[in-house]
Amino acid sequence: MRIGEVAEKAGVSVRALRYYEEQGLLQAGRSPGGQRHYPDTAVGRVRLIQQLYAAGLPSRVVRKVLPCVDSGEVKAPPALLDQMAAERVRVDQRITDLLAVRDRLDDVIAVARDPDSDCSHVE
Repeated sequence: MRIGEVAEKAGVSVRALRYYEEQGLLQAGRSPGGQRHYPDTAVGRVRLIQQLYAAGLPSRVVRKVLPCVDSGEVKAPPALLDQMAAERVRVDQRITDLLAVRDRLDDVIAVARDPDSDCSHVE
């Protein structure tokens, strides 16, 4: 697959793919003309990289995690496991915070839809 196809299917920019390649997170072959060619598995890998980034893991940690995913081994160094566990706690807290924001928005929407409300009781 060419770089534009991978970018479109994975929902990322071509620049992001080049960055992942620079960081050693994604590999591409080259055509005789120098164009990048990715395997069909590249889209799934890019989505995984995006998810790991969204979880708050920096490139250096993602680089350490990907070989475990590639090999199917679950033997990660304790420090890496600790870091991933800490990020999971952070993600859980973020989810809790977002749910509270959603609930507050529901309250505001309900009050705003009530024509008799002056919205003064929404804190």
